[in-house]
Amino acid sequence: MSPLLAVDDLKISARKDDGDLTPIVKGVTFNVARGEVVALIGESGSGKTTIALSALGYTKPGLEFVGGEVRLEGEDVITMVPDQQRALRGQRVAYLAQSAAATFNPALTIGEQVTESSVLHGILSKEQAHERAKVLYQALELPDPELLGRRYPHQVSGGQLQRLMAAMALCGKPDLLVLDEPTTALDVTTQIEVLKAFKSVIKQEGSSAIYVTHDLSVVAQIADHIVVLYAGETQEYGTAEQVVNRPTHDYTRRLMHAVRPPPAAGQGDATSGEHKRDAPALEVSNITAGYGKKSDGKPTITVLRDVSVAIERGQSIGVIGESGCGKSTLARVMAGLLPATEGQVLLGGQELKSTLVQRSRDELQKVQFVFQMADTALNPKQRIDHILGRPLEFYLGLKGKEKRKRVGELLEMVELPQDFAGRYPEELSGGQKQRVNLARALAASPEVLLCDEVISALDSIVGANVIDLLRRLRQQTGVSFVFISHDLSTVASFADEIVVLYAGRVVEKGSTDRVLSPPYHPYTRLLISSVPELRVGWLEEAVQTQEAQAGIDRLVTLTETGCPFFDRCPLAIEDTCDQETPPIRDLGEGHLISCHRSESEFRH
Repeated sequence: MSPLLAVDDLKISARKDDGDLTPIVKGVTFNVARGEVVALIGESGSGKTTIALSALGYTKPGLEFVGGEVRLEGEDVITMVPDQQRALRGQRVAYLAQSAAATFNPALTIGEQVTESSVLHGILSKEQAHERAKVLYQALELPDPELLGRRYPHQVSGGQLQRLMAAMALCGKPDLLVLDEPTTALDVTTQIEVLKAFKSVIKQEGSSAIYVTHDLSVVAQIADHIVVLYAGETQEYGTAEQVVNRPTHDYTRRLMHAVRPPPAAGQGDATSGEHKRDAPALEVSNITAGYGKKSDGKPTITVLRDVSVAIERGQSIGVIGESGCGKSTLARVMAGLLPATEGQVLLGGQELKSTLVQRSRDELQKVQFVFQMADTALNPKQRIDHILGRPLEFYLGLKGKEKRKRVGELLEMVELPQDFAGRYPEELSGGQKQRVNLARALAASPEVLLCDEVISALDSIVGANVIDLLRRLRQQTGVSFVFISHDLSTVASFADEIVVLYAGRVVEKGSTDRVLSPPYHPYTRLLISSVPELRVGWLEEAVQTQEAQAGIDRLVTLTETGCPFFDRCPLAIEDTCDQETPPIRDLGEGHLISCHRSESEFRH
């Protein structure tokens, strides 16, 4: 039986300003059978998305097809005339982008957007499309299929929006789906629900898919075959079981080595204490904060409630939790970007003013923020030497030769060549931009770095390198880190202490070893059990656990009374957990859990 899609010796090049061609994809060959998922994996810049987009007969601006064929049911999509390609896109081959939030129009209802393409192309009538959408909502395990189409994108969760993007793509019954990093930006519990739904609906619909990702653990759960790519060339191609369990290429093994192990005790760093001072480097005490303002001065939406965290000098604290738990809000309070309505922020034992404008230049210098997306954090019109030179001039008064020398030292510190000083951000890869982002924060010689999801958009090899870099910087400079992430594996490999936030409250905190060893708070147990493992069949086992069945596919709800985790907790006590604020239990050695259950009950 002939394959649905045959990619044969595909070659794609970039045309430079002088007209010369630079090879980007160098003779890649693979097939996608009907009803099969083929994963394309590799680091950033390996050509994954470029190859996947060729299934639509499309290349990004500046690139062009220079050889090979991409045949859909025997017909080469590359040589099709534009009208044929337009008819192909969305009808026979559908594309799912990484960001669902950017895909949906906030002004239109979900139903209008899910059905638009199939109605526009004349595949289905309006009524047929709406009925088809309801069937897909049900297949994707979305809530209230009958009324869901009337909602707007902001009225559903990130995970639900990601699945609605799949419904949009599947509505016109395409032959092939191109899934481009559809779970990369999702937290672990949301990722499980989306993977489970994608896998189920692909099977039910008998669809075929190309799945683009850099995450091998995800690939192991959903792919039938895997194509391992490096610099536009195939390094390995085989069944998921063979590539995951018996890789033959050194590069595949290197990718696997970069996959962080499931979070467990014994992985975190232990600081020597040589940089410790009498007072913590940074401390927040009994912080309550939120957004908007009522007439009584309290926030309209309270996000953080009574949060206390202390970061010793030279220490790294990981703050974990799902989207909406208040992690970034906590970092904003620490940085002075959001004033707290109650509580204190202390730097070296001295209280800081709550807003940025009230803090002195010296105080601003000591607490620096490393933003999540280097793409938006770096000014594209400024050269790297200017980006790094500005804080050197502003905080340290460096100019001329002295400033240029320090820029070179900063680039060296983040392991970038000194000639990068003359480049613009667009000339750097994602990992290199993130290093510049980090170097800019280090330019101020801070005492505390607030790192907000700094490796969530990076591939596993680059992400592992950035973590190693942070580790070395901490040893060299004694800088303290507040490392905010939804990726528990990353935090487990880097932090001395972990703070688990849920709906703006600290539900558990302590040393990394204590937090990652039983007894756990039920929410911490859910997070740990949701981290994908690098083995085929893990997903099916994971969704059967008590924690997953109780806690996955639920929104984080901010509540004023009781425990906010009540409606997701397998250990919830009716009329107690929903009514009374849980007590804080001290389990020794600074390990605290906020729960109505006793220590012995956590262990079951």
